[in-house]
Amino acid sequence: MPILNAIVHRIEKPDGAAARLLAAEQPLPPSDALDALLEGLNKAYHAKSKAWGHFRDADDAEGAAPSSLAGELADYLAERRDFVALTRAIAERLAPLVEAHLPLGGDLLCLDTRFSDARFLTLALLHHREGFAVDDTLRVTPARQLNLAQMSLAARLDLAQWQAGDSRQYLSWTRDRGGKALAEGFADLLGAAEGVDASGETRTLLKAFSDYVEREDLPEEASREKTEALIEYASDQASRGEPITLEELSEVLDEQQPKAFYDHIRNADYGLSPAIPPDRKTLNQFKRFAGRAGGVSISFDSHLLGSSVEYDEEHDRLIIKQVPKQLKAQLKGEG
Repeated sequence: MPILNAIVHRIEKPDGAAARLLAAEQPLPPSDALDALLEGLNKAYHAKSKAWGHFRDADDAEGAAPSSLAGELADYLAERRDFVALTRAIAERLAPLVEAHLPLGGDLLCLDTRFSDARFLTLALLHHREGFAVDDTLRVTPARQLNLAQMSLAARLDLAQWQAGDSRQYLSWTRDRGGKALAEGFADLLGAAEGVDASGETRTLLKAFSDYVEREDLPEEASREKTEALIEYASDQASRGEPITLEELSEVLDEQQPKAFYDHIRNADYGLSPAIPPDRKTLNQFKRFAGRAGGVSISFDSHLLGSSVEYDEEHDRLIIKQVPKQLKAQLKGEG
C-alpha cells in the first residue's frame, strides 16, 4: 500500500504534568520500516471494536456542529493546506483530550495511503512499551517500542467514499474501553456521527441467516458448512477492514443458487444495508454448542438456540423441536 504522506506528532504527558505537543515540522521519508509499521497498524486496527459513520452535517441532530476536520481535509485534497498543517491541527485538538482522559501521552501517527482506487487517512495514538533487543555485538540492550496493541484512539477515513458522497459509513473509529467521555470526545474531535450500528447489523445478519437455514430445512452437515462459510467470509472481511457485501455473501453460501440468501433477506425485509461493517465480537459469539455426558452426545449450531432448540434452565433440559430425519428414522425403527 503506497504511502503518500506520513508524519508523527508527539503528545507528552509526564507524571503530574500537563500534556504538551511536540509537533513535527516535516513528513517522514519513505522507508521499509514505515511500510512494515503500516501493515502492522492496519492489522491491529481491523481487530479493534469500532464505530462506523460519517462526518456530521446539516441532516444530523440539531445543535451538532459540522466537522471542522472535513473542511480541513477538503483544503488538503485541493492542495490549499499541506499535510504538516493538517495533522498538526488534529494533534492540537487531541492534546486536551489526552490531558483530560488518558494517564499518559503517546505518538500520533498520521498516514495518507493509496491502494488501487482507494485512498485512506489513518490516525492512531500509539503508546510505548519497554522491550529488549540484541545489538551488533550480541549484547542485550533496552529497546523502546511502539505498542500497536495498545491503541487508545484511532480512526480511518475512506477518502474516495467520502468524496463520492454515496455512503454513510466511510469513517470508522475505535471505541476505547477507557470511558464514555473519552469515546465521545474523540468522536467530537473527528466531527463524526454514527451512520450504522455494526454490532446490531451483524446480529441482524446472523438472525437472517438462522431464519434462512431453518426455512430451507437443511441437513445438519449442510447447515454446518454454510455456517462455517459465513463465519470464514465475514472474519476475512473484518481482518481486511472491508464490509460484508450481502450479494457476495449470498454467492459464497450457495454457488448453485447464488441469489438465494440475498433474495431471502430482501423478501423478508430485515432492513439491512447492502454492505455491513462486520463486528468481530458478535461473529465470535456465533458458535457451535456441544457436550457429552452419560452416553449422550449433543451438538448444534448456536443459531438454532431459541428456534429449533430451546433450553429450559429451570428444569435443566433441552427441547428439540425438529428432530433430524435420520435420527427420527432410527427412533421409529426402535419403537
